[in-house]
Amino acid sequence: MASEDRNALERASMHALSFLEALDSTPVAARDSVAELRRKLTRPLPERGMDSARVIDELVADTAGGLNASQGGRFFGWVIGGGAPAAMAADWLTTVWDQNAGIYACAPAASVVEEIAGGWLKDLFGLPSEASFAFVTGTQMGHVTCLAAARHAVLAARGWDVERRGYCGAPRIRILANSERHASVDRAVRLLGFGSDAMELLPIDDDACVTPQGLSAALEGRDEPAVVVLQAGELSRASFDPFADLAPIARAAGAWVHVDGAFGLWARVSPAHADLARGLELCDSWVTDGHKYLNVPYDSGFAFVRDSNAHRAAMTSVASYMPDSGDARDAVHWNPEFSRRARAFPVYAALRQLGREGLENLVARTCRHAEMLATRIAALPGAELVATPRLNQALVRFLDPNGKSDDRRTEEIIAKINASGEALFGGVTHNGRRAMRISVCNWRTSEADVERAIAAVAKALSET
Repeated sequence: MASEDRNALERASMHALSFLEALDSTPVAARDSVAELRRKLTRPLPERGMDSARVIDELVADTAGGLNASQGGRFFGWVIGGGAPAAMAADWLTTVWDQNAGIYACAPAASVVEEIAGGWLKDLFGLPSEASFAFVTGTQMGHVTCLAAARHAVLAARGWDVERRGYCGAPRIRILANSERHASVDRAVRLLGFGSDAMELLPIDDDACVTPQGLSAALEGRDEPAVVVLQAGELSRASFDPFADLAPIARAAGAWVHVDGAFGLWARVSPAHADLARGLELCDSWVTDGHKYLNVPYDSGFAFVRDSNAHRAAMTSVASYMPDSGDARDAVHWNPEFSRRARAFPVYAALRQLGREGLENLVARTCRHAEMLATRIAALPGAELVATPRLNQALVRFLDPNGKSDDRRTEEIIAKINASGEALFGGVTHNGRRAMRISVCNWRTSEADVERAIAAVAKALSET
């Protein structure tokens, strides 16, 4: 090994271990302003190269105040997991091995690992054995992948080859979606050329779930091709659409059913929570993230499609320089990427480290912690529970001196908690009012972390 390689990697290892060891004592929220970060990091591009170890040392020093401790157990602002040890280590090796996982010939081991890990995930989620899959950057590209497959399938049923003829002039596809859908669905719809005007919002009940009556009314008497977008785990309350009721209605009308399960799909691995996603297997495509509940490093997402022919037709790419891989799996036929990171290595490692029982415990534990945070914070003077904990999400809100819910007070308390460094929470608008969102999916979160966060909220309330 070249001394330059060894020096840089050893320095990176030292800094990485120091960062992890300090998680319990370091502020959770980044401390530096954008102006401070620009001042530290803005340097002239050197005319001559620098020593690699020095580059790493200076990078660590200059970014220290601009990193959120999202790896730690007191980060509750968004649905962001930490890094399971085996996943982090495998991700380091992925970088060192530097395999282009687009085709088997470029990365034989990566191809087989992805094939195996994809099968494990289908089994964990209880998805159809015939479903195909893709390892993508995250749920955003998962939506693009699955909705491209849906576009192929619903237009092929009308005799239109969208891959050859394009979408211009094709039968218009209706996108029927839960009105509380994630914004990544809208962007996928735009990227694929459906256009925002194709979106039709389905009525929801008080739990933010699509109703069977509403879906039936939207599909009844209509002959256009349609895609129905449902969700397993709504953004703020982790609501689950009633798939067992909705999927048969959509299927009878010839519509494709796509599920956004960015974090909610993981409920299926916990016997205590699996019923939230009852009937999920009846749908046609599903997406979820690995960098959330599975606690693998960014970027990691998974797309699953029941109709593997539609999936491959929408994504496949061939070229004369690509060798015949025989019965090996070329990821390029299932992904929107060609050159791509071998992101299955950390997934494979995380699944082996946790195992089925470990995943069950992780989901159950984070759900318990979310409930503790929500109910204990809501019991504090000056706070109220907005949304009862469901899975790993909950909402609380803060009151003004007269005991009335107040947007400004809520934002003020969130900012004060985050500034304390003891915890990090995010805000969200729910039913037209601001609330503090509680999200728990980090494997490191402990009851001690929960107690520290509750104490930080109590202190912020008492001092404001």
